[in-house]
Amino acid sequence: MSSPSGRVNPALIGMLEQIKKATEELPKASQRMMKLTGVGWSPDKLVKVVVGPRGQLADIDIDPRVFRKPDAAALQAAILAASREAVTDVNQQREEIMAGQFPADMGSLQHEMRSNESDTIGKLMNRLDADIYAEGKEDR
Repeated sequence: MSSPSGRVNPALIGMLEQIKKATEELPKASQRMMKLTGVGWSPDKLVKVVVGPRGQLADIDIDPRVFRKPDAAALQAAILAASREAVTDVNQQREEIMAGQFPADMGSLQHEMRSNESDTIGKLMNRLDADIYAEGKEDR
């Protein structure tokens, strides 16, 4: 931490100050994240899904035109597609808030770790519950 002359490295002091500021701002960031919503649309724009900050379904809007030609499988696919888009939306918003909380060096390191294809945890975190459920359903 300190140099051979006994002086503290200025870069380290700056980084510690940034981390202290980020820590002080975490409650505000947490409040902002709890107010997030994600919105997703089905490819045909007939189904709109809104999810809350944790990706849980908050609202769903189904255009009545869907019922002109009833197709349960198509409606299911549309809802799931809109849900995936909504969850991706809210996750991106959350990441943007968190990226602004930490020093730039830490953000670039975090981005590098997440973009690493061999990062098993990163792969798991980016998978949606609907996809995991569908895979399990196929195995049954």
